[in-house]
Amino acid sequence: MSAPATGAPPFRLRSVALSGYGPTIVSALGHGAVLPVLALRARDLGADVPTAALVVALLGVGQLLTSLPAGALVARIGERRSLALAGAVDALAMLAASVVGSVWALAGAVLVSGATWTVFMLARQGYMIDVVPAGSRARALSTLGGTHRVGLFVGPLVGSLVIATSGLEAVFWLAAAMSAAAGALALLLPGPPSLARAAAAAGQPGGGRPPRLRVLDVLREHRGVLASLGSAVVVIGAVRSLRTGVLPLWSEQVGLDAAETSLVFGVAGLVDALLFYPAGVVMDRWGRTWVAVPVVAAVAVGLLVLPLTTGFGGVLAVAVLMAVGNGMGAGVVMTLGADVAPEQGRAQFLGGFRLAGDVGSTGGPLLVSAVAALAPLAVACWVTGGLALLGTGWVARQVSRAERRRRLPPGAMAAR
Repeated sequence: MSAPATGAPPFRLRSVALSGYGPTIVSALGHGAVLPVLALRARDLGADVPTAALVVALLGVGQLLTSLPAGALVARIGERRSLALAGAVDALAMLAASVVGSVWALAGAVLVSGATWTVFMLARQGYMIDVVPAGSRARALSTLGGTHRVGLFVGPLVGSLVIATSGLEAVFWLAAAMSAAAGALALLLPGPPSLARAAAAAGQPGGGRPPRLRVLDVLREHRGVLASLGSAVVVIGAVRSLRTGVLPLWSEQVGLDAAETSLVFGVAGLVDALLFYPAGVVMDRWGRTWVAVPVVAAVAVGLLVLPLTTGFGGVLAVAVLMAVGNGMGAGVVMTLGADVAPEQGRAQFLGGFRLAGDVGSTGGPLLVSAVAALAPLAVACWVTGGLALLGTGWVARQVSRAERRRRLPPGAMAAR
């Protein structure tokens, strides 16, 4: 718990529960309902299996392509309006996905939906930086990541009920309603204090609207931290994405049927969703390194051990190990970005920082695919697991260096 200022009450996460987490969990519930059936929708429109997989992957591509533009948008129009716009556009994309008659039109809708989610999460991250004291930041951002995961966990359950009663297309209407509701909720709830500060500054002598900074100028000014800590974030993003590509393939290789594989992912998802708050407590009390390193190490060990499993029990054990690492990593990238984000050009910087994570998340599955195309799947697991183990050392080095800089007194870096 952060030490409050003299006479001020201690900060409690529940004070921002509705305004901070309400829009996120509502939107994530809709996304969670849609994710399991995107490939099925594509198949209904005539896509073959590889094309259906590509349609699903376009969610991540949309996030990757819009990381930098999203930062610029949030900086230009503000967090609340960005949330409202993202919700409205995502609602339209989901409505389009429910009625289009071609695979490529569906692909376009999915790409747009991925882009809106980047805007949404950047705006949420900026809000949390404004309203939460630095000493409680990790808990707040881990909880933000956790509410997203809870929504993704509950969403498929709600989606299955909707499909059973109203058909496959109806789940996209549900997602559209959730996105629109999330955007409206963001507008109706109180805004962050930064808005009041900006308004006050505008009315003061010498005050006014802060200068509008270009994304590339902000990234160039902070290229050192983006190259060092950002490279660690690339590793974290890549390693965390490996499990979702490898586990289903190995499950199939050892003879698990679809129901058993789904059960493996369900148990792992539950473990994943339970660990976000403990992870935030660890980061706030002992530092970011105590979470960032185990996140990568757990997946690395899981990848190295997975080829030794031969049945349901072994695969489940490895999936749970990886889920522990992934669950502990809820919010770690957002927290690292918040720690080093500048006051001026913050949204633009966070867009660049998020891009690093998105590059890793996109590159991880591609690496598995490339190695698996040249060697047996077991070899692909060992190769990627070995690389992840090396990445653990790199993450430890870069995050611990950032931790030491964060703990220096104000002005100490300038004096060096």
